[in-house]
Amino acid sequence: MTKQFDIIWVNGLIATCEQGYGLIEHGAIAVKNGKIAWIGSAKDLPAKPEDLAGEVHDLHGHCVTPGFIDCHTHLVYAGNRAHEFEQRLRGITYEEIARNGGGIQSTVKATRAATEDELFQQSLKRARALVASGVTTIEIKSGYGLDWPTELKMLRVAKLIEETIPVTIKRTFLGAHTVPVEYRGNADEYIQLVCEQMIPTVAEKKLADAVDVFCEKIAFNLEQTGRIFRTAKKFGLDVKCHAEQLSDSGSAALAAKYHALSVDHLEHASAESVKAIARSGTVAVLLPGAYYFLRETKLPPVELLREHQVPVAIASDCNPGTSPIMSLLMILNMACTLFRLTPEEALEGVTRHAAKALGMDKTHGTLTVGKMADFAVWNVAHPVELVYYMGDNPLRQLVKSGAITPHLR
Repeated sequence: MTKQFDIIWVNGLIATCEQGYGLIEHGAIAVKNGKIAWIGSAKDLPAKPEDLAGEVHDLHGHCVTPGFIDCHTHLVYAGNRAHEFEQRLRGITYEEIARNGGGIQSTVKATRAATEDELFQQSLKRARALVASGVTTIEIKSGYGLDWPTELKMLRVAKLIEETIPVTIKRTFLGAHTVPVEYRGNADEYIQLVCEQMIPTVAEKKLADAVDVFCEKIAFNLEQTGRIFRTAKKFGLDVKCHAEQLSDSGSAALAAKYHALSVDHLEHASAESVKAIARSGTVAVLLPGAYYFLRETKLPPVELLREHQVPVAIASDCNPGTSPIMSLLMILNMACTLFRLTPEEALEGVTRHAAKALGMDKTHGTLTVGKMADFAVWNVAHPVELVYYMGDNPLRQLVKSGAITPHLR
């Protein structure tokens, strides 16, 4: 006789993350066709677990959370910038490094030079590391090509990662990451190329889900950013923005005007910008890894974000220059110790709010009937331990679309 469910997990502490931890003690979660079909206290199951599903797993009291969502990464790139890290520690400034061909342009050079397979093999290692820390969805940005062949190569590699390991990849086109050397002194001409050729092709070939732009004095101004947003919207693409990282430029408020999915960084965001993103429903994405790695001192306005009830996500910002971090568990701790988020806020930041930052909140981010059965089983007694410990990985089991996956360490 056909069973009601495919698999049931019983006897766990389930953190649904629908509101705060959303804990269910002695909980059970049932899966059918890759989606959550039932969740609640095991005592409320309509029959014995073995009568309901052909496969039953005892969680032995372990904690279950939604699969983590890393909603801001740049993990597809070639080479690394470890030597620049050492130079900065010796007192050489970022500006000096950049003048000597370093900084983002060095990663652009390496990424352009790499074959597609070389780029894939290097990037796959980083994706595997994130998955091994409980991640089931990763956003990957382009932006280390700054020419069409390399941007396309990066987006293809991101898709290939999704086809190779059990993870959902959301691709974001970040052609406007910085001005390429070929257009130095003529940023408007490069923006014209992005808007008239690159974005239409991205949309036509469905190469990305959203368009991002770095709006800052060292990258692109408000007028150029607005043009990119208008073009993206014209072609049916969502928008995101690297906003207010180095200065209060007004970019967060501009992004809110275009109902951006997210504004990311925000260390210098003003009260007016926070109010604007609150009105638009835009998610604030905080990136404590970059704050830590760059030894920044200007904190993002967490209290203002709380006051105006802005959903706050956190992410790894995995990239070679400012956040070479490949563990979202480490980011959870940093968000609490550096930005003073509560453990509940941090966990919501890599689940419920991270899903909203990618436009996936109807299908991902919480353990809710009807959503995808993406979840992690942890060898901890309470979710606060995921934030508390550093240097450990208590992942016991990872479930993607209802199927148990290898840890991929």
